[in-house]
Amino acid sequence: MAGALERPERTPRPAAGRGGPRRRPAAKPPPLAYTSPIDLLAGPAQAEPLLDELVRLGTVVRLTNPSQWDAVVTAILRRSVPAGQAARKHGAFFAAYGRGFRTEAGEFALVPSPGTVLALSDGQFDAVGAAVDRMALRAVAEAYLDRGGQWTIRGPACLAKKLAEVPYLGSWAAAVAAADVTGDFSVFPHGDPAVRAGAGRVLRDGLVAEDGFEEQWHRWAPTRAQLHALTLFTLTWAGEEQAAATPPAAP
Repeated sequence: MAGALERPERTPRPAAGRGGPRRRPAAKPPPLAYTSPIDLLAGPAQAEPLLDELVRLGTVVRLTNPSQWDAVVTAILRRSVPAGQAARKHGAFFAAYGRGFRTEAGEFALVPSPGTVLALSDGQFDAVGAAVDRMALRAVAEAYLDRGGQWTIRGPACLAKKLAEVPYLGSWAAAVAAADVTGDFSVFPHGDPAVRAGAGRVLRDGLVAEDGFEEQWHRWAPTRAQLHALTLFTLTWAGEEQAAATPPAAP
């Protein structure tokens, strides 16, 4: 018919079944670990000021690290250096050699892959302040790839023990990584300066000498649940106090 409008042909959609486009499954969010102040229970009189302060936090919710590789690399980069220096080294290493993303909160970089780490020269480690970490990072990258990208060990204590077998890693970094992945801080190195410093800000004169601190910590928290709660709450309290004391970044 003259003057009639022709309908444009529609491109048929591919079938959603076999041969059609497949959507990637949504990424599974990492689990949240909830710890109640009830787990702190009562401690000796010497620890009461600390416990009273920690209980005010309420339930602590922590996002467990879904990546064993990220947890181990992060633990290596923060060994034997103050927290501020460790954060700067971590940020520089990830930004220089990891995959970057632009987010609403700013630039974000993922951990460099094991293959990337093995391909780095000594000079590239030096450039981001990680010269002392290169042997451990290379060793753990090789171990991670040898195991198919996963240490399939059940239980935080067993995972920490297995990680400690990697050359140049050490028991401290292994325990930190195991706590990060499992969310169980009963395996965290309780003699760590961050734990002692956090407790010391509250107790001041209530702590024994550094050499005996870990033993004292275990006396205050004799069960695994108490040890986990006391350590996690102390680190959380110290982190919040530090964040409150840090001036906001200039716009």
